[in-house]
Amino acid sequence: MTDRERVKGEREPLRDPATGAALPQREQPGYYPGFSTLSQKKYWDATTRKVVEERVAGHRLGQKSIRFFTHAEAATMLAVVDRIMPQEDRTEERRIPILPGIDERLYENRLEGFRFEDMPPDQEAYRLAARAFEQMAQTLHGISFHEISIREQERILRSVHDAKPLAAIELWKQMNVERFWALLVSDVVAVYYAHPWAWDEVGFGGPAYPRGYMRLEEGEPEPWEVREQRYEWVAPADSISDVEEPNGTDKEHQTYPGQGGTH
Repeated sequence: MTDRERVKGEREPLRDPATGAALPQREQPGYYPGFSTLSQKKYWDATTRKVVEERVAGHRLGQKSIRFFTHAEAATMLAVVDRIMPQEDRTEERRIPILPGIDERLYENRLEGFRFEDMPPDQEAYRLAARAFEQMAQTLHGISFHEISIREQERILRSVHDAKPLAAIELWKQMNVERFWALLVSDVVAVYYAHPWAWDEVGFGGPAYPRGYMRLEEGEPEPWEVREQRYEWVAPADSISDVEEPNGTDKEHQTYPGQGGTH
């Protein structure tokens, strides 16, 4: 699969809490309008500059092929990662392609150097999950995961997040559901925030070498950075994933990458 396949329909936009008006999609969402990490590339060493530029040139929508996932798996997992890291506030051409980055890691067998004893290899875990998400949608709604509504997708994902999947129980029993969820979210976040467009969103100044940073106290921006300009927004009314919950204290239901029995 080389072309980006969007989930059927897109949810309602973010809204202004004061007026209720829909907020427009942005080329650069976040609180740092006008900031561009790439505008500082002349201050980076050549190797760093090449790596960062390739993340934009090589990861543009539709330009990076899927090699690990099958076409059907990719359709399912694309819908999954779109809900883990929604990008409806971005214009279509500025959405960061997350699934190709995960696919590349799995295809090239790049691992973290450890594996939990109750987890299969990452490649097997993702294939199991793709089958499980699809089976859950078919069982609950009679159609594929990427075809059900965004709210229905979130309901399924919420059950996996809670380690209480609504269906496909036998598939999920083949691995630790909480550990897979942690793996999935970690991979999504890692790919997203490795991209310069995400750096612009959070005002990250980019690689510090060789120039370095000068203002290390008081939170002052560097001369090449911009000041934060916050704006208020309200999540879509149909979202079930916007409710903030306190971190649980039950150790049985906490999963931290890098901890626990490994081999």
